[in-house]
Amino acid sequence: MLAYAAGDAGAFDRLYARHRGGVYRYLLRHVGNAATADELFQDVWMNAIRARATYAPTAKFSTWIYTLARHRLVDHWRSRGNVRVDSLDDDCDGETGALVDAIPGSRVDEPETRVESRATRERIDAAVAELPPAQRDAFLLHIESGMSLADIAALTGAGEETVKSRVRYAYAKLRAALGDLA
Repeated sequence: MLAYAAGDAGAFDRLYARHRGGVYRYLLRHVGNAATADELFQDVWMNAIRARATYAPTAKFSTWIYTLARHRLVDHWRSRGNVRVDSLDDDCDGETGALVDAIPGSRVDEPETRVESRATRERIDAAVAELPPAQRDAFLLHIESGMSLADIAALTGAGEETVKSRVRYAYAKLRAALGDLA
């Protein structure tokens, strides 16, 4: 980003190429609508472009761009009246779990596999959408950006142990909802 601020347009292209997929999926999984995700995605990157002159590297670029994305999501939810504050106790339901297994399609070009993959993706998206908002946010930041729990805690303003619990409970709920896919 510093190179981009100094006039290297190629530096922005490299940042965009590296982070566009994760940022887009993060937004899409939160809003569940491609058109809305596209709009938010464009806003995030336009904000990044506008901020090039004032960008200060206080954290990794990935943390900064996901902070922009998260703030844009909050603005979107506020404008729609969908902002809700949850108690930290809502995350603690006693479940424990492990990671959701990745489900690769082995015959991606076959029609049956494509239908199965689409159905699986829809089930995963629905299961993620059912997570409580705080758990979903922590889970998506962890999965899509590869952020550490400490980085997520700094971004969200929650304690690191709280973030750890949110991610763990999200995995447990996804495992319960999608266990037959393993």
